[in-house]
Amino acid sequence: MGRRKKGRDLSGWVVLDKDEDITSTQCVGAVRRLLDANKAGHAGTLDPLASGILPIALGEATKTVAWLMEARKTYVFTIRWGVSTASQDRESPVTAESAVRPAPDAIRTALATFVGEIDQVPPVYSAIRVDGERAYDLARAGEAVELQPRKVILHTAELVLCPSPELAVIRVCCGKGFYIRALVRDLAAALGAEGHVAALRRTAVGPFHEDSAVTLAMLEEMCQEGDASECIRPVETALDDIPALAIDADCAFKLRQGRPIVLLPHQIEAIRPLFRPRTVSGEDASRAALAVHGGRAVALGDVRAGKFSPVRLFHLETET
Repeated sequence: MGRRKKGRDLSGWVVLDKDEDITSTQCVGAVRRLLDANKAGHAGTLDPLASGILPIALGEATKTVAWLMEARKTYVFTIRWGVSTASQDRESPVTAESAVRPAPDAIRTALATFVGEIDQVPPVYSAIRVDGERAYDLARAGEAVELQPRKVILHTAELVLCPSPELAVIRVCCGKGFYIRALVRDLAAALGAEGHVAALRRTAVGPFHEDSAVTLAMLEEMCQEGDASECIRPVETALDDIPALAIDADCAFKLRQGRPIVLLPHQIEAIRPLFRPRTVSGEDASRAALAVHGGRAVALGDVRAGKFSPVRLFHLETET
């Protein structure tokens, strides 16, 4: 006899506003406990010192985590000039000091050179694996860590304010795999200064923004009052930039069996302008789309050669 699942079958997204000094994994555990959910995960780790948007996936929403990880992210962070640290943040020992305090105009000029696709060397204090070990574990053990540069994208970057000569507040919008700590390291080097991340907040991940997020304290209060379901967003929310393909009951039945469906010309023409150069299966000749029936996601898949082929199936009740 199989093991019985613990918790309720909840599916959707909780847009959590993470506090500082708590790990992303601890946040997932807390949300799962408060909602009594049987399955949960998160989309994009935030360091313990960072606050802000941490999307928590419940149930069927966990199947869309990989997609949300590709979404643009917005951060607001503060650089403290004069001191560099081993991890480029305030949590590790000082490695260098300088009397240089970059002027606002110099910061703006240097910051603009990082916008676009760039080669970025990740911080040695990162979760990247080196010969099977996490880079941060090797660095903390005193071993030399050499990481290779990676292609990343910085969409926008602006200096928000300089509250004092020692501090600079910057807002950026970036793509997957971008490290704020690496940007601060490289920006300081370009300015002939030393600096580290003194504060970091993520204000948006794809369609999820801080103005509609909840803290753990808020969620706990909502659970006590019995209205926590109001903060659970539909699974489809994380896929709002994928072309939606309306299908009938027969097609939904075929997809749930893992079978492709033939698309009519008008269906293809309706979603063609919405396609972006990306896929679910990874095949270059296909395009990603979301098959929807009764207001709920049925399958995430690829449109290719007049057919929709399912890659990920969702088991959600249709809206009535």
